[in-house]
Amino acid sequence: MRLASALPCTLLFLASASAQLSLPDTPYTPPDASNGTQVTNGSTPNAQWSTLLGNLLYFYDEQRSGKLPSNERVPWRNDSALDDGKDVGLDLTGGYYDAGDYVKYTYPLSFTIMSICWGALDVGQGYDLANQTAYLDDMLRWGLDWLIKAHPSPNTLYVQVGDGNLDNAYWGGDRDIPYPRPSYQVNATNPGTDVAAQASAAFAACSALYSNRTLSASSSTSALRNTTYASELQGHAQDLYAFAVNASGGMQTYQTAVPQSAEAYASSDFADELAVAALFLALSETSSNATDYYADAVKWYYSHNLGAQLKAGSETVFNWDSKTPGIPILAAQLASVYPDVVSGSNATLQTWQQVVEDYFDIFINIRGRSYLTDGGLIYFPGDSDEASLNPALNIAMLMMRYASAGLATSTSNQNRYEQFVQGQVDYVLGKNPMFVPYIVGTHPNSPANPHSAISTGYSPPNANASQLVAPDNLDAVPEQEAYVLYGGVIGGPDPHDQFWDLRSDWAQNEVALDYTAPLLTLAAHALASGSGDPYYTQVRAGAYDEVRPGGSPCDAAVQTGCKRHGGLSKGGKIAVGVVVSVVGLILIGLGVFWIWHVRRHRKY
Repeated sequence: MRLASALPCTLLFLASASAQLSLPDTPYTPPDASNGTQVTNGSTPNAQWSTLLGNLLYFYDEQRSGKLPSNERVPWRNDSALDDGKDVGLDLTGGYYDAGDYVKYTYPLSFTIMSICWGALDVGQGYDLANQTAYLDDMLRWGLDWLIKAHPSPNTLYVQVGDGNLDNAYWGGDRDIPYPRPSYQVNATNPGTDVAAQASAAFAACSALYSNRTLSASSSTSALRNTTYASELQGHAQDLYAFAVNASGGMQTYQTAVPQSAEAYASSDFADELAVAALFLALSETSSNATDYYADAVKWYYSHNLGAQLKAGSETVFNWDSKTPGIPILAAQLASVYPDVVSGSNATLQTWQQVVEDYFDIFINIRGRSYLTDGGLIYFPGDSDEASLNPALNIAMLMMRYASAGLATSTSNQNRYEQFVQGQVDYVLGKNPMFVPYIVGTHPNSPANPHSAISTGYSPPNANASQLVAPDNLDAVPEQEAYVLYGGVIGGPDPHDQFWDLRSDWAQNEVALDYTAPLLTLAAHALASGSGDPYYTQVRAGAYDEVRPGGSPCDAAVQTGCKRHGGLSKGGKIAVGVVVSVVGLILIGLGVFWIWHVRRHRKY
C-alpha cells in the first residue's frame, strides 16, 4: 500500500508539479551525538532511524561545492571553487567534493547518485516516513544538475575538476582552495566508455525515480514524481549511452583519455557500466525501446563474460569501479515487475535468480576469497584494505534489495539473506569489538577525527599554490576537529576489527560520497519495514575508550604498526617459514615416536 496518504497535502501538490520540493521552514539539523544512546521504545516511524537517515543526507550538504543556496543548513560551510570551468569557458561550479579533499570526479559521483536513486526506487517510503523526501530531492538535484553541466553536448563529458596532486598537498578550509583547478573531458575522438555509461546509468536511474517507476511489487517510490525533470534526465541518459557505444574513438577506459584520474579512480573495464546503464534505460523507458536496451544489457553481460566475476574465489564487490554484482539483481527486478520488457529474451527471471543466489551463497557459506573477521564483518582482501565497511555495506544493500523485493526462491534463502544483512548493518552500527558506530556524529563512541580537510578547521600559514603547508602532525593540529562532519561514513576498521580513530589514517578515517550511499538505502529500508532501534542505542557511551587499541595501524596510510601486525621483510618471512618447518618436522617425529612407544607398551 502506498504511504503517500501520510504526507502533507502541500508535499503531494509539489510532488506532481514540475518544481523541486520545498524544504521545511524549520530545517532538519543533526542532534548532539548523545541522542544516539536514547532508546525509542518502539516509536513509529522509528525516531532513531529517522535521525540517522537525516544525518546521512546532511553529510552531502557538508560536501557541497560552489555557490551555496540561501537555505544552506551547514553554518560552517562557505561558497567555494566559484571559478570551476572557466578554463574551458563553461560553468562547472556546484556538485560535490568527492571525499576529504576538494576534487570533483564524475565517475564515483555518478555511481553514488545511481546507487541512491536505485535505493529510493526500492524503499522510497523510508524517506517519506522520516520527513526527508525534500532533502533527498535537494541532494539528488545538487549532484544531477552538476552532471548536466558536465555534459554540455551529446559527445562531451567533463570527468574531473581540480588537480589531484595539488589538492592532495593542500590541507585547509574551503575559502583557500588552491588554483589552478583544471577541467578534464572525454569526447568522441578521445572517449571514456565507462564514465559515459556510468553517468548514463545515474541519469536513467534517477529519471525512473522522478517518473515514479517502481522495482518491487510490494513497494512504491517516494513523492518525487516530476515528469519534466525526469524527461530532462532521460535525454542525458540516452545521449550518454549512445556516446559510450558509438564514439568514433572506439571503446576505452576513461583514464586512457584522462590519465590524471587514474591515481584516484582508475576504471578496470567498461562492460559492467554498459550493462547497468542499459538496464536502467530499460526501466526508465516507457516505449518499445525498453526491450532493445534490455537486449543490450544481456549482450554486454554475456559477451564480456561478466558472470565469471561472480564465481567463488574471484567474486567481485559492488563499488564505484565494479557494477557487475548489481546487474543480475536489477535484471531480476525488471523481469519480475516488467515482464514485457524481457519478453522474447532467453535471460529470464529464473536465469538471474540462479546467478544472484549462487553469488550470495558465497558469502552465506564463506567459501570464496572473502571471509568474516572475528567480529563478524565480511572482508575482501584487497578491496576492503582501504575502506573495509564499503564492500560490506554494498553487499548488505544488494542482498536487502533482492530479499525485500520477494525474489528469493525459498523461505530459507530469504531468512539467511535477512540474517546476513542484519549482521553487517549491526556491525557498522556498533556491534563490533570496538563498540564504535562508524558514522560521524551519531553516538558518543562515533569517530571523532575523520580525514577531512573541510571539517578540521586547520588554516595553513600560507594558503597559496606555491606554499602549501600541512601541519607536521595531522593528528594533533588541531587537537580537536573544529566541526562535526555529521553523517560521514568512514573507511572502517582493519581486518583484526581494530580502529584507531586517527585523522592521518585516510584508509580507516576518510569519508567519501560513495561510502555513505549504501547506508542511506539500508536506513530507508529499516524505516519502511518498521525495524526497531539501530544497534548503537544498546552501546554504552565511553566503551570505545576502554578497548581503544595501543600502538599504531598497519595500512596504506600508516605503516608504523606493521611490525606489530606481522609486517616482516621477505627475508624475515623466509626465516620464520624455515623455523616453522623445522619445528613441524620435529613435532611430527615426536608424534610418530610417541605412537610407536604407546603401541609397543600396550602389547604388554
